[in-house]
Amino acid sequence: MTGGCLALVVGPSGAGKDTLIRRAAAELEPDARFCFPRRCITRPAGDPHEDHVALTEAEFRTRERAGEFGLVWRAHGLGYALPATVGGLVAEGRVVVANVSRTVVGEARSRFPRVAVIQVAASRETLALRLGERGREAPEDRAGRLARRLPGVGGRNVRTVVNDGPLEPAVEAFVEALRSCAE
Repeated sequence: MTGGCLALVVGPSGAGKDTLIRRAAAELEPDARFCFPRRCITRPAGDPHEDHVALTEAEFRTRERAGEFGLVWRAHGLGYALPATVGGLVAEGRVVVANVSRTVVGEARSRFPRVAVIQVAASRETLALRLGERGREAPEDRAGRLARRLPGVGGRNVRTVVNDGPLEPAVEAFVEALRSCAE
């Protein structure tokens, strides 16, 4: 097995990051090089669009102080974290795939020897449709998310996957990007 890699999946809300990750996890399941850890989030369980470990704010803070997280960030009033086991998995040579905020890419690059970034993009119209369908936020919150213009992630080892039409081509491009992380 080659050196490990932390594959960070970034993009605006509604771009389909979790959908692409789920599909890639299913396709790559037989390949032991790939690992898809669940994020810990201070959001209740039960969201069909996001498989995560639901924690209260108090549980999150306790686990963070105990060193149970490998990467931590805040976004949209919520706490997010990857488990501390991520570091060991990368050290073992695995490709660890995680949906993160672009705000932690720099920190990840400083802490992990090999980081790849996969930016998932979609048109504003597609984002609006998907955010409305998932029904997680109030209309004014959705409008705020859509109004934000987020800069792309620069630096080495960055790929963009456009997820704006039929899902299959985006899944194929995403899986290809992940496979390139294992080479």
